[in-house]
Amino acid sequence: MANTETALKEILASIEGSTGAALVDYTSGMALGTIGGSKSFDLTVAAAGNTDVVRAKLRTMEHLGLKGEIEDILITLSDQYHLIRLMSGRGGNGLFLYLVLDSKRSNLAMARHQLKRIEETLEV
Repeated sequence: MANTETALKEILASIEGSTGAALVDYTSGMALGTIGGSKSFDLTVAAAGNTDVVRAKLRTMEHLGLKGEIEDILITLSDQYHLIRLMSGRGGNGLFLYLVLDSKRSNLAMARHQLKRIEETLEV
């Protein structure tokens, strides 16, 4: 089982094209841990903003009566992928992993696979 710091380091090291990652509590909008980012891309601000995305999707699913669970949410920009993976099990309720990828240097399918694998080992 990996702790937050170890998991975030593994995300950045093992997922090709990753430029930043965070573990986020979407009930409060607070980042519980971040790694990467840059002066022009504040991961804490991005993580807090993406809580609104998660909340909106959960609310919409509730209004529609959808019973499935969100695995991940993908936002594609012209030069980046933003991947939001909701955590399940082992105290992960209300948390998501947030991954920023350089779209020219990453393989989205492999990134999703790796992020899921890391999420399964994360102990919060």
